[in-house]
Amino acid sequence: MLKDNLIILRNINGFSQEELADKINISRQAYAKWESGATVPDVEKCKRLADVYGVTIDSLMKTETVDGEITIPPAPKGRNIWGSVIINERGQLVIPKAVREKFGLTGGQRLIVLSDDQEGIALVLAEAFEARIQKAMEFASVKPEE
Repeated sequence: MLKDNLIILRNINGFSQEELADKINISRQAYAKWESGATVPDVEKCKRLADVYGVTIDSLMKTETVDGEITIPPAPKGRNIWGSVIINERGQLVIPKAVREKFGLTGGQRLIVLSDDQEGIALVLAEAFEARIQKAMEFASVKPEE
């Protein structure tokens, strides 16, 4: 719900209720009512909140959970949290249907697996990754003017 997202986002960003109220030009008391669920902001105020947090109005309004247990904050614009997957005994996983549809993934398509020791893993379309590497190599081969 909206009130849960407001609390989560405000805490993640380290704002007090008063600081956030100032940012969107309302009273602290009005903002506190949104977090308590006593009232809800109008569309214009939702837009201001979404802009402050860098999220969409849609993601601000709905609560997402991982496996129905852990509430997760709205993802920044252009980024998504698609849920979790389970790796089977053979080391395989099924990519959620919404992700496959969004990115046009089909059987047999190659993906590059990237990782960061602290952050985890990511999958990138092989064609997109290879195009970026090619561009980087071209840039690296350009000699500076003398």
